[in-house]
Amino acid sequence: MSALTFQALRRLADGRFHSGEAMARELGRSRATLSEALKHAGDLGVELFSVPGRGYKLAEPIEFLDVASVSTMMGASASRVSLEIVDEVDSTSSRLLAMAASGAPAGTCLAAEWQSAGRGRRGRAWVGGLGGSLMFSLLWRFDRGVTHLAGLSLAVGLAVTRALRQCGVERAQVKWPNDVVVDFRKVGGILIETSGEMQGPSVAVVGVGLNYRLGDQLEKIDQPAVDVAGCASPVPSRNLVLARTLAELAGVLEAFEAGGFAPLRSEWRSLHAYEGRRVRVMPPNEAAYEADVVDVGEDGTLVVSAGGRSVRLSSAELAAIRPAGR
Repeated sequence: MSALTFQALRRLADGRFHSGEAMARELGRSRATLSEALKHAGDLGVELFSVPGRGYKLAEPIEFLDVASVSTMMGASASRVSLEIVDEVDSTSSRLLAMAASGAPAGTCLAAEWQSAGRGRRGRAWVGGLGGSLMFSLLWRFDRGVTHLAGLSLAVGLAVTRALRQCGVERAQVKWPNDVVVDFRKVGGILIETSGEMQGPSVAVVGVGLNYRLGDQLEKIDQPAVDVAGCASPVPSRNLVLARTLAELAGVLEAFEAGGFAPLRSEWRSLHAYEGRRVRVMPPNEAAYEADVVDVGEDGTLVVSAGGRSVRLSSAELAAIRPAGR
């Protein structure tokens, strides 16, 4: 996507009509070049109107992310995160992994308005639209080794859920091992990639994707899904949601470094959508079966009861759970 496309869309972000001639002049481009750049708006999930005599107008306003606004909203926590916002990237996690290999410090965060190759668990593509999602990755370094990072995805899910509740998504809950849901419908997902020595140090790149205002695009997601705009009234700003999420993540990651998942386990259980419920477990390459969720271990494994026996599921097994009968 060209930089001009994003520059033009930023000028149209208020949802009002803007003269194409005036925009082209402000951007130092010809009318024809501007028109060509705006033809790609649809590729970003943006509906654009072009009306002769009035100019261009977005069907809905877009709130772009802003580093200064996010930092102000984070308050004291802003000192623990170094945020960069880009218009477009293939994948924030892929880019941050490369930055980690070059020595980027803990707290380095990359957010993107658009990802051309965003990915989720099991290699699924992330469904999003310009202004309709929050997509970012956060780098964190641990003195502990990779083997001590068990339960990290659960800790991150707890931080995201806390943040969403602060922003008015009152029914946000965690779903083992790495989703955030509202009424059993997905509102966000987490993908964590780790590297390092067995005994330490280690590094984690925490990728987070949140459905903010997706509208009809929710139907493209391969499971029941909702967005923040449909779950909170009034709808919080994208910048506020990002600020609260980063602040909670910084605090939770520091707590995890000190004590692992164990100190967070009780709160996580209280917010688990499937706690005490009968579910359908669908492990990869194995037959699905029904079980009752019993507990979550201090190592982040999910404990279920099936056929009179206790079974521990680890995120490494990529076991997915659904409410029984669905």
